[in-house]
Amino acid sequence: MAVESFGAGHDEHRSGLPRPTGLLDVLSVAAVALDTRGRIVFWTPQAEELFGYSSEEALGKHAARLLIHPEHLQAVVGLFTEVLETGRGWAGTFPVRHKDGGSRLTEFRTMRLLDDLGDVYALGIAADHTLLQRVETDLALCEQLINQSPIGLALLDPDLKYLLVNPALERIDGIPAEDHIGRHLRETLPFPDVDTVESALRQVLTTGTPLLDQYHVGRPSADPGREHAWSLSFYRLEDPGGRVLGAAASVVDVTERHRAAAEADRARRRLALIADASARVGTALDVEQTARELAEIAAPALADVVAVDILDSALSCRRMRRRDNGPEIFRAVALKAAHPTVALRAADSPGDLAAYEGDRLVTLCVHTGRPVMVRHVGPRDLPRIARDVEAGALLARAGVHSYLAVPLIAHGEVLGALDLKRTRNPAPFDEDDVVLAVELAGRAAVAIDNARWFQSVRNTALTLQRSLLPEHSAHHTGLELASRYQPAQATSEVGGDWYDVIPLAGDKTALVVGDVMGNGIDAAATMGRLRTATCAYADLDLDPGAVLQHLDKITCDLEHYIVTCLYAVYDPRTGRCSIANAGHMPPALTRPGAAPRLLDLPAAAPLGVGGVRFETTTVALRPGDVLVLYTDGLVETRQHPIDDRLNALLDLLDDPHRPLEETCDILLHGLRHPDDHDDVALLVARAL
Repeated sequence: MAVESFGAGHDEHRSGLPRPTGLLDVLSVAAVALDTRGRIVFWTPQAEELFGYSSEEALGKHAARLLIHPEHLQAVVGLFTEVLETGRGWAGTFPVRHKDGGSRLTEFRTMRLLDDLGDVYALGIAADHTLLQRVETDLALCEQLINQSPIGLALLDPDLKYLLVNPALERIDGIPAEDHIGRHLRETLPFPDVDTVESALRQVLTTGTPLLDQYHVGRPSADPGREHAWSLSFYRLEDPGGRVLGAAASVVDVTERHRAAAEADRARRRLALIADASARVGTALDVEQTARELAEIAAPALADVVAVDILDSALSCRRMRRRDNGPEIFRAVALKAAHPTVALRAADSPGDLAAYEGDRLVTLCVHTGRPVMVRHVGPRDLPRIARDVEAGALLARAGVHSYLAVPLIAHGEVLGALDLKRTRNPAPFDEDDVVLAVELAGRAAVAIDNARWFQSVRNTALTLQRSLLPEHSAHHTGLELASRYQPAQATSEVGGDWYDVIPLAGDKTALVVGDVMGNGIDAAATMGRLRTATCAYADLDLDPGAVLQHLDKITCDLEHYIVTCLYAVYDPRTGRCSIANAGHMPPALTRPGAAPRLLDLPAAAPLGVGGVRFETTTVALRPGDVLVLYTDGLVETRQHPIDDRLNALLDLLDDPHRPLEETCDILLHGLRHPDDHDDVALLVARAL
């Protein structure tokens, strides 16, 4: 009956019924039972697979004659007899004859069996020795890999509870292996996004698709003070029949890589910030603008609140006195916050002067010429940072937790300080921040130094030039006059443009506009000399061409200077205006009832070329006619053709009845840009 039952079971398996799964099936373990005479009474389907004989071929046959080679027969019979007589099992390996005639090395476990009638049988459990050895090797290898792997490994059941963890995972999450077993995954993971991890793992269990190299950051219980990073991979575990056993998770500690990548990214951002500062800081020779550009670069990339304070002595280009512990006077020139904050109310507003005692950190910074850093600002530090008690309270309210002051040094001279505070940025200032701040401050300091000296020289030249220009003109017979002088606002220095109105005998008036090519104090001084000479020659009542002839000789004696000049004399008794041009822009004439036009004057070289004859042209000025004299800074640009600009000038002279002061303003507003590189002299005269 037993034999028939197993035979039937084998037939059911062949008919397609699901077979059980597990390690025994992988090993194909066979079972064979023998009676006391050594005949086969029990034969499993696995025995057929292992030895090649079907149950019909094996049952009832003498096992030794069927399966054992003759040379091993005596030894096998002896072992069989010993097992039946003593009841002691035997384990070992010996070759078995296969149906195909070959030999199979087989691993055996034998034991004595008794049934309910007292009959004795021998049971042999057998498996292919080579397969068993390979499985044992694989298991040993897996065990060693799991236990010695630097990668954290865990097995979880379908409910995501731990079944096994290796020592590496113990080290990674700081929890002993025994404390994992039976606990849920989310109870041990140190990730803030544990819900995401759990959802991903359940997706792997559902689909069977592995999820590899998922990057997560957290703070493990073993090292809560530092951020760590891990790479997680998830796999579904199945038995050979496809039944889901759970999931395997691998955890690789990539903290060093994470930190190296973060540091590399930080370095890239710092280099980008320096490159950005190189392009954006110092775009104009203006102290205030350069300071604003520095503050805008530093916030929020380096700090949440940024102030730039310049020593008042540096702004006035006075040599700084010997450093000591005394107070310093600072002028606030820039203030920037990355976000709305009450800390702005604690800072000096741009333009304000403030005296800080020697114990203040910003004063210490400029006295020593070295950065001053307070990594963690406490209540004792605020009085040395803030200007007063109220400001200190505002800084505390704003959450200022870290402070850094860096000197602005150019050519060995301390000009001021870059003041940095952090509120929302949780990281305190560190040495890398100091290096970056020093680099930014150094670049900005050079630009500020250039700007302050430029502004000083420019102010001197502008003062000189304005002192050389005429005061408001007294009454001139037959003429209404208006004039403007506008210095260059861009990076160029003050030029040598001038205008003059000179009363002459017989109620005549000389109108002069000139331009010394060049800029700075030298150009302004040259302009003053030529203006004085022009007034002297005008008193001689000479023809305009003759006046320019004399001025040409004077200019030739001035090295490296070329001057354009327009000289006109108006006689109200005749209504005639005599004009001579030395390479200057043509004057414009607007007349009631007629379109504005440019006067067509004979071309001539500028003053200073020498040996040039200047012709005089006479133009009739009727009552209401307006004559417009100007220097090239009014119309010349680097982007537009000069003809287009001259046409634009004429378009603005569309109303000859407009008040002359208004005409001046319209021309300057319509033709000039605040950053134009040249200065302008403008003289407008209306015949009465």
